[in-house]
Order: sequence, then structure tokens, then C-alpha cells
Amino acid sequence: MTTNVPLRELGERAGLQLSWRDAWNRPQTLSDAALHAVLTALELPCGTPGECESSRARLAADDAAHPLPPLITADADQPVSVPWAHTMPQRPYRLTLEDGGVVEGIAHRKADGMMEIAPVAQWGYHQLRLGDVEATLAVAPPRCFSVADALAASPRRVPASRPWGLSVQLYGLRHDGAALAGLGDLTTLAECAAAAAQAGADAVAINPLHAGFSALPERYSPYAPSSRIMFNPLYADPAHAFGADAVAQAIAALNLGDAIVTAGQRSEIDWPATASVRQQVLRWLWDQRDTLLPVARQQEFAAFRARGGKALLAHACFEAIQAERIAGATTAGERAKAADWRQWPETLKSPDAAAAAAYASTHADEIGYHAFLQWLAAAGLDAAQSRARQAGMAIGVIADLAVGTDPGGSHAWTRQAEILNGFHAGAPPDLYNPLGQDWGVAVFSPRGLRRNGYAAFIEMLRANLAHAGGLRIDHVLGLARMWLVPAGAPASEGAYLAYPLEDMLRLVAIESWRHRAIVIGENLGTVPETLNTALATRGVLGIDVLWFEREAAEDAEPEAEAEADAGTMPSGPAIAPFLPPDQWPAQAIATTTTHDLPTIVGWWSGNEIRWRARLGQLGEHETEAGLLALRDRERAALWQAMCEGGAAQGEAPGPEAAPIEAILGWLGRAATPLRLVPVEDLLALREQPNLPGTIAEHPNWQRRLAPDVRQIFSDAGVQQRIAAVRGNDGGH
Repeated sequence: MTTNVPLRELGERAGLQLSWRDAWNRPQTLSDAALHAVLTALELPCGTPGECESSRARLAADDAAHPLPPLITADADQPVSVPWAHTMPQRPYRLTLEDGGVVEGIAHRKADGMMEIAPVAQWGYHQLRLGDVEATLAVAPPRCFSVADALAASPRRVPASRPWGLSVQLYGLRHDGAALAGLGDLTTLAECAAAAAQAGADAVAINPLHAGFSALPERYSPYAPSSRIMFNPLYADPAHAFGADAVAQAIAALNLGDAIVTAGQRSEIDWPATASVRQQVLRWLWDQRDTLLPVARQQEFAAFRARGGKALLAHACFEAIQAERIAGATTAGERAKAADWRQWPETLKSPDAAAAAAYASTHADEIGYHAFLQWLAAAGLDAAQSRARQAGMAIGVIADLAVGTDPGGSHAWTRQAEILNGFHAGAPPDLYNPLGQDWGVAVFSPRGLRRNGYAAFIEMLRANLAHAGGLRIDHVLGLARMWLVPAGAPASEGAYLAYPLEDMLRLVAIESWRHRAIVIGENLGTVPETLNTALATRGVLGIDVLWFEREAAEDAEPEAEAEADAGTMPSGPAIAPFLPPDQWPAQAIATTTTHDLPTIVGWWSGNEIRWRARLGQLGEHETEAGLLALRDRERAALWQAMCEGGAAQGEAPGPEAAPIEAILGWLGRAATPLRLVPVEDLLALREQPNLPGTIAEHPNWQRRLAPDVRQIFSDAGVQQRIAAVRGNDGGH
């Protein structure tokens, strides 16, 4: 145990977790060296006891700088606790409600030093005036908008039905009628939603559509975006605004017909080539907007631009500056430097700088173009959600919120006071990643959020809920704590930083009801049970993944468990039995797999094991044969569970004959409010969208489906698999 008490007191004051339990449920303690590295990266000097005390005093002074924080959260119909720096025992207050109503009263000091005001019944954002100081009071409803709430409002719902939805990678959807082939766009999403609705689906969950980098199309991972409040314009279908004839004119004028045909024939997306074609078409249409864009659409764009305000202007400015600087680079090193705003001249390192404002003024057409791209994407997503609901979906599109953004991207540039610089989010060592993980993305600063009234967090929630019926929050553990890795340090030398979970969940609940959208928290991996309880209490759905829903293998011998982890043939009962679906956590959505995990066919055959072996991803003591033997035992365990539950019978099929319908029928029994089936499993595909730990070695985020989305649900095999998920629910 360390004797550096001042260092650890500073770490605790800064919100770092000095101890935690790892993936093996073993207690861990943050080392002094790691603590020193993280505190230093947080710009809190800690080399001596005096520096530690000075940094602690600075944090305390920062907290006490204002009598009231800019935003306070509370629960509806519960007493409201208000932080108040002064010592008076009581103070008059005035609360102006969202609807214009006014409540006045006396706040009384409690034993814990907080001031307390009377419960507020109306949820929403109200304005509190305590003495001469004002703050926003965000009062949350008891829980988020639920699947049951959505179903209750759906005219086609029958009481006995089992709600289900589809999950897709939008880029991989194929629509042979699209004006621009090669990439699934938002019109394709609308077509997919309508077809799925006819098959009885109530939702279609998609990959993140966050803005990438227009000038860097090679950065196409949906989970490392430039901005989480803007959209990727490559998904926009310009025919939605201009009409198919105008797009055809653009293609002909640019002589892009052959390139578009080639892109449409590919089974894997060439992102740079596809981006080049689409950007040329979009630019040509922008240049011809005065004659080709209908007047009503021009008015819609003008209104969108006015609503977008400063945030839209800043993103457009970033895109334009970055593209110009990259265009002037002649080497790879210069290109990388030109792409990262942290390497730009000091005069351009802030969107509020005079040079940035001057750039926007002198490059008005370029700024307008990038705003136009955002309008096309937002309008297309809105149309897809409208189409889904009109077709009968109770929920519609479920958007996906990535855990962070590229630290050199637009979001980090425009929200510098609220995003941590000098860190990457990641994860500590665990069973599958013994060295830990560095995801390379920047995340919000908890102190920055509190200091700025959670404006960036609320802005992000609203941007992602604006055109959706649901939101999946990637790595929802990040609302409670985030593993931060100082730039340049090994992932194992990071530390957990605590986040204001209750405040953030209250804001999530408010925005969930404001947009009438369900919320799903990706709670896979090493997640404290206290977090799952907090999510369930707030109505945030977790995720039950078939492969992970197992009984605790308490009777397994330690030696057998160790052999199993190593991928060798275990000598004892190391395989944990699969839980029957009616025993899975009920406050969740149920699914067979995720984009990072094998499909049913892939898991049953051990496909991802062979991929890992080919790419040299196996651990020191793992072998391909050993892992495949272990998968044999897992297959047998799943089959046994399904047989015991009456979902299967007879001998288990071999590795190349995955019992897809039986497994989907098993999934359909889950006592959860919603089941999500990946389209890869409906189509009985072997390959998964992403293989973690790879970049160019595996075609991550590139695979395209073979059938047109409008024909998927007319396939007899797909219909049988949907029927298996739904059971005998009587349909809609």
C-alpha cells in the first residue's frame, strides 16, 4: 500500500477511482505511478505534497466559484436538493416552470449543508432563482419512455404479440433502385424499415451515423467520428431533395455512370472511391441549387440553417478549414498534421477565434455547402423515421450513439471546454484483452460538463434523438465511470474517472420523454451490478446477448477454468450452462449477437476463431484447435439447454449446420420487452461486421448484403426465421 497520502487525496478529489474490481472480480488498486501520470495529464501538478495541496485547493476554489451550479437535476415529486455555498439557514426562491407557471417558496438548509426546496411535479427544464442567483433546474420523470409506451400508442398492436426489431449496418444495405449505388443510404433505410414493418417488425436499429471527415474518407469507422452532433453526409440521398432527374443530370455531367455501376456491383465498400463519387455529385448539385432545388426545399434548407445556429456553423467551418489544409499537404506527415486542429496555427485553434470567424466570412459558399450536406442527411433520416412509423412500426429507427469522438475532430474543436484533451477512452485489462484497450477517442470531461450546465451532453442527446424512436448508448458504463488512458501511455496504465451518473440519467430520461424514444444502454463487459440497478431504475434497457447469458459455473474446477481460458481442451466441467431466455435480465433488449461478435452461423462454426488464428490474434497459450474444441463444448451446452427447454430435440447439428431457426425461437422466449435480430442472422450469414482488434486485416464496416432490402422479407427462409422469433404471437 502506498504512503503517498497527498497524491491519493488529490486523486480522490479529482474524481479518480483509487480501487475497483476487475473482470475476474479481483480487487485492484491504482498505482502511484499511474495516478501521477493521469493527474499530470489532467493538468493537476502532483510531484510534491505542496503541489498536491495546491491542486486540491484549486479544485475546491473552482467548485466554490459560483453559489449555484448552472444546472441542477432532481426527480419529479421529490424534494429538491440545491448546492449552496452560503451559510444562511433559509432563502426565498422563485421557480419559473417551462409552461410559464411560477412557484415561490422558502428553501431550508439541511443537515448535509444542502438547501432544499419543495417537490416539483412537472418534469422539464425550469428556471430557479435562489436569492439573487439563477440556475436551470432539470426535473426528471421517474423513468425513460418505454417499449410499452411506444406499443400502447401503436394502432396495429395486438396484446399477445412479441415485439421484435431488426438491426442493420446501414452502409451494407443494398437498394437497386438507388440513384447512387455502392452504399446503403437513408432512402435505403426508409425502404428497409417499410419492408420490415410489413413483416411485423417494430424497430430497425442502425449503426452510428455520426459525421466523419469529408476530407478523410479513409476514416470510416462509425465509432471514431469527427462529431456526435452532426451526421455523415455520405448517407444522404440527394434525390430526396432534388429528385431523381437532377441526380441523373449530375451523374451524366460528371461522367460518373461507370464508376457508380462498378460501386454497385462490389460486395465490399471502397469507402474512398465511393466518397469521391458521392462528393462530386453533391458538389455539382450544390452549385446548381438555384435552378435544380425546388423553392420549397430551398426554404427548408434556410430554416434548417437558422435552427442549426452556432453549432452548425462551427462544424461547417471546421470541415472547410480541414479540407483546405489537407489539400495543401504534400506528405503523409503534413496531411496528418493538417487534419488535426490541435496542430493548426494558434489563430485557428478555436471556432470563436477571430481568424475562424474571418474564414467563415470569406468562404461563405464553402461553409454553405457543408451546412447543406448536414441538411440533406438530417432530412433523409427524418424521412426514414416517418416512413417507419407510417408503415406501422411502434418505435421505428433506433439510433446508435458512439462512446466518443476523434480528438482531432469537429466535436472536440467546438466543445473544448467540455471534452477532455490529452486522453483516450478505453478499458482496463480483461479476459479478452490482457493488455487493456485504447479506443483512440476523446470523451466529455465531467467537470467541464458540470461547469457548463451539461449543455454539450444535452445537445448531443437531442441531436441523436431528433429523428429516431430510440437510442442505443454505446458503453453506457461511461455515464458512471470511464477508463482514461493518457496519450502515449499503455492502455493498462489508465485510471477510472467518475462521472455524475444520477445527473446524466435524469437528463437522459427527460430527453427520452421529450422525443418519445426508448433508450438502450450497451452494458456488456465488466459492469458493476450497481450500474445495472441504476439503469433499470431509470428505465434504460440493457442488452441480453445470447452468447453471454450463462449460469455461474460455481462448480467448475479452477484448473479447468484456466485451461478453458487458455483455449485448450479442459479436463473438467468448465462450460457454464446457458440460461433459459425466461431467466435473462428482463429490463433489456434480447439479441443473438452484436456487430463485434459472431453471427449464429459464425459462432456455431467457429468462424471468428479461424479469423483470429489467421491474423495472429490468439493469446500466448491459445491454439486454434483448442479454441475450436472449446466451441464444440459450448455448442453442446447450448443445444442441451434448448433441448431441456423444449426448443430443440435430437442430436446437435454439426459445425456447418447451424440450427438458426431453433436458436431464434429460443431468443424469442426472452422475457424482455423487445428482441432485436441482426439482419445477418435473418439471412444466415457467416461473417460479422467487425472483428475487434483489426483494421485493414479484416473488412470491418465494409461488407454489403447481396439482396435488395425490398426483397429480403419475401424470402421463404427469412420468413421462417422471423416466425421462429415471434413464436405463435398471432401477428399484428
